[in-house]
Amino acid sequence: MKASQQGRSLQSSSSLVSLYLAPKNQSERFAFLAEWYDPNASLLRRYELLFYPADGSVEMHDVKNRRTFLKRTKYEDLRLEDLFIGNKVNVFSRQLVLVDYGDQYTARQLGSRKEKTLALIKPDAVSKAGEIIDMINKSGFTITKLRMMTLSRKEATDFHVDHHSRPFYNELIQFITSGPVIAMEILRDDAICEWKRLLGPANSGLARTDAPGSIRALFGTDGIRNAAHGPDSFASAAREMELFFPSSGGCGPANTAKFTNCTCCIVKPHAISEDMVVHTCNPSTLKSKTGQSCL
Repeated sequence: MKASQQGRSLQSSSSLVSLYLAPKNQSERFAFLAEWYDPNASLLRRYELLFYPADGSVEMHDVKNRRTFLKRTKYEDLRLEDLFIGNKVNVFSRQLVLVDYGDQYTARQLGSRKEKTLALIKPDAVSKAGEIIDMINKSGFTITKLRMMTLSRKEATDFHVDHHSRPFYNELIQFITSGPVIAMEILRDDAICEWKRLLGPANSGLARTDAPGSIRALFGTDGIRNAAHGPDSFASAAREMELFFPSSGGCGPANTAKFTNCTCCIVKPHAISEDMVVHTCNPSTLKSKTGQSCL
């Protein structure tokens, strides 16, 4: 084959390859499930967010109503590196929280070892919630959801279904329904294993020996009143998070907040970064340990 013919052949092959690859690259898109709190309706709305890296365009679909919310539109303020679970992104002034991957392709391409799990502060440790949340943050977790509630007996039996045959089952149910609990969805690499490590052994007495810096060692009393809970596996984590944070649009256990005779308490970023402790919170005063008003 002459050099000119060989060149034309290579050029033709290259063109065919380009034509073959172009449609795939142009149509590649990553899918995420995103949540947005609608303040006007007081609802948490869920969307499928699609991102097309070829031209930086976005598209959104309302999950509940199964219809297009935003047609594919170029949006320069969103980048591929912004797309990871737990991150908050702004799309046309609407702040969305990315809560999950929308499909297996996105999970394979962009996923890491990041996991979500349930962190439950039990009734005996609710008064220590601030210290426990501080330990969670300092251990590299991101708290993506948080609710405070009091479980009914039915909700408690659903939660402790795996312990139904245990001799301490009735005591367990009585304890978990004895006061409010705080449920959190937390995120980080190897979250299930790392949260169990931070919790320490289930028996608080053993935890004080084997893991003296753990949550149960510091705040627990025994094997039942042990401050906090964490699932043992992916399956348990998924089941338990669905109880407290339903993905189907249900509300889950009722919040303890009654929104009567109450006020808003906001701890500003500088107070958190300077490790200030809030002593009071009422309509007239909010002071830190420095004595300065945070309002």
